[in-house]
Amino acid sequence: MSEMTKYELEFPIKASPYMLYQYISSASSLSEWFADNVNSRGKVFSFFWDGSEEKAELLSSKNNKFVKFKWLENDENSFFEIKIVVDELTKDVSLVITDFAEEDEIDEAKMLWDSQISDLKQVLGSS
Repeated sequence: MSEMTKYELEFPIKASPYMLYQYISSASSLSEWFADNVNSRGKVFSFFWDGSEEKAELLSSKNNKFVKFKWLENDENSFFEIKIVVDELTKDVSLVITDFAEEDEIDEAKMLWDSQISDLKQVLGSS
């Protein structure tokens, strides 16, 4: 298996940290933008895309700050984290995504996040 490469993306979003946290931490809200459907049992979330299912464990989370998931199928130490960052001066809110992909799949992975975050902005009514 080839080496996974860590990358980060930042997306400015016009929404309160409280509201954003609901959308990154609850299964029903995640299913509105992140996957076709999402179920959770305790800390294990099942994500469905086009009929296929992937499970991830919620490793850690902090109210209105971040969620961190680890894919259960991956042996790698790869995870994905969605962090809510508020600029102290301007109070602008951003989502910072940390994720892993194989070197030749990073561009594709970034495009997927772009698309998902754009869905999230639509759901939030944010431009």
